[in-house]
Amino acid sequence: MEFCERCGGLLLPDAKKKKLVCGGCGKSSKSKANVVVKEEVNDTNVKLEVIDKDLDVNPEIEADCPKCEHKKAKFWTLQTRASDESETRFFQCVKCSHRWREY
Repeated sequence: MEFCERCGGLLLPDAKKKKLVCGGCGKSSKSKANVVVKEEVNDTNVKLEVIDKDLDVNPEIEADCPKCEHKKAKFWTLQTRASDESETRFFQCVKCSHRWREY
């Protein structure tokens, strides 16, 4: 991190000018170190190609299906509530495909 010699403010990278610019007074200066500017691009026009829609990557465990009472199910987890609470576990019976969840 570098600071402005004029006002002491934090110098922020300006990708267009390839310089550092003070967030306080606007003074620009050359960096004393190599500056790398990283910009995230959220492209909403990205096309995804599903190669194998039937590929099942969820692990299989022993779990009692509440519908058909089969003893095996696939499972996965998702954070469906606040981040300070545990994730929700989802199950799918390998026999009848019934889905249920545990909090």
